[in-house]
Amino acid sequence: MVHYGHSNQLRQARAMGDYLIVGVHTDEEIAKHKGPPVFTQEERYKMVQAIKWVDEIAPGAPYVTTLETLDKYSCDFCVHGDDITLTIDGKDTYEEVKTAGRYRECKRTQGVSTTDLVGRMLLMTKAHHSNIDEDLDYRKHTDNFGKGPKGHSPWTGVSQFLQTSQKIIQFASGKEPQPGDTIIYVAGAFDLFHVGHVDFLEKVHQLAEKPYIIAGLHFDQEVNRYKGKNYPIMNIHERTLSVLACRYVSEVVIGAPYAVTADLLDHFRVTLVCHGMTEVVPDKDGSDPYEEPKQRGIFQLVDSGSNLTTDLIVQRIIKNRLEFEARNQKKEAKELAVLEAMRRLEEQKH
Repeated sequence: MVHYGHSNQLRQARAMGDYLIVGVHTDEEIAKHKGPPVFTQEERYKMVQAIKWVDEIAPGAPYVTTLETLDKYSCDFCVHGDDITLTIDGKDTYEEVKTAGRYRECKRTQGVSTTDLVGRMLLMTKAHHSNIDEDLDYRKHTDNFGKGPKGHSPWTGVSQFLQTSQKIIQFASGKEPQPGDTIIYVAGAFDLFHVGHVDFLEKVHQLAEKPYIIAGLHFDQEVNRYKGKNYPIMNIHERTLSVLACRYVSEVVIGAPYAVTADLLDHFRVTLVCHGMTEVVPDKDGSDPYEEPKQRGIFQLVDSGSNLTTDLIVQRIIKNRLEFEARNQKKEAKELAVLEAMRRLEEQKH
């Protein structure tokens, strides 16, 4: 996956130098070292390229970063998070570049990991965006997935992420609209920010010479009203950072009203309002949330050309994860069987 934790690492890396090249592995390389990837390499290349601190991507980067790779791209040093990554044979992946003094480290983002996000999807509870313990029953199942490094299961489904004003400032563009800018408003959940969102925002960005895109994010409760189930998977704080990290977005409204009102359009001096090809659910009172921009003649449907939705990603991940679990359980069962056979042999000897 590509999530705001990765974006935060890239932000830190970019601040250490002048030009950031991000190596992205192929599907084959990931399958070999980590198991099957959820997003294809093409999707991952596009996602990483859309993160605003990235100057260039290096597709098909090797899993182990060597001095040869650094020299090939004329890089002074490489940057990695402060978690250790090991090769198949248990060696530190970054040993060579560390020895050469061409390695720097950035801090991991507390409270987010792919494992944690997948856990929230699998649990199908709403506990990750509410303060109510809806159903303690699901806690019984949390231990089946094994514990995280700190002893608490990453599968409890409650977001551990703590938002601070500092983090928002670090992610925000800080740019105000300039004279001659076309101010475009888009609204939605932007949950599990993915390549479908990127395609949509890129298309919207191409509609004007000097676009200034404002993304209105709905609060969790609102998203749950029109999406149902356990959506949103990411809470409003996490969605804010995910969208701010995208190079096409200039500003985010945190907790935008569901109906695009005259007040909102006038306040931000909006020239154009865009929506993708996904269904527009009526407001609580049955009205069209885009009624006002439509009356003003500034509403436009934009086809991103992508059929990827948050729903599809969740389905992909669950399918992928269940296969992954099954494979691991098989492996464990085999190992246990071998141990058992060895124990029996020992007993027969005595």
